[in-house]
Amino acid sequence: MFLVGLTGGIASGKSTVVAMLQALGCAVIDADVIARQVVQPRFLAYRRIVHSFGPEILLETGEINREALGSIIFSQPEKRQLLNSITHPEIQKEILKQILKYFVLGYRYVILDIPLLFETNTLTKFMKHTVLVYCDPQTQLVRLMQRNGLTRAEAEARIAAQLPLDQKVKLASHVIDNSGDLETTRKQALKLHTSLEDSMDFLLVRLLALTAAAGVGSVVYFLLRHLVA
Repeated sequence: MFLVGLTGGIASGKSTVVAMLQALGCAVIDADVIARQVVQPRFLAYRRIVHSFGPEILLETGEINREALGSIIFSQPEKRQLLNSITHPEIQKEILKQILKYFVLGYRYVILDIPLLFETNTLTKFMKHTVLVYCDPQTQLVRLMQRNGLTRAEAEARIAAQLPLDQKVKLASHVIDNSGDLETTRKQALKLHTSLEDSMDFLLVRLLALTAAAGVGSVVYFLLRHLVA
């Protein structure tokens, strides 16, 4: 099994493409969903955040007030680093758990849906392939204005806050152009899925896993033999 990092830009249609790939039977791990899960009360990260930032960041329900916490970390870079140091290890643990689950289930590849894949650049080295969901700048602008009810200036400001899609294109090994109609995008998603399913890249990981398992088995057998003897 190998990993495929999928990303996009605001209003480029990443969620649409993810839904198409899931409909084709692809295993998808959503980093944003995991990031929201690990700050729920039952997780270690929640307790560490409350300890570090104080109970004033909590809602009456006991859950973390994301707006209150956001206002703190955006105005104080050192607080943002502290939050990242708490949440990132927990997010990575949960991602790893899901990867192992899909590995055991026999999937040939797993898609990691990571909005800031190229911006953070910490997980790209683990990806066998990277996929960018692209759309042309004008289409992106119009879609964002319509979707969020923004003025042109507001939409342009939000787009400018991200790494431009034209730069991300140069970093991706595969590009799905979502500038046109849904059927055109669906054909590209199917083509990508087919090429990844037909790839032999998963065999290397399976071989390494079998070799490691065989090695562990030999050690156990050796120890048992000598203990019995």
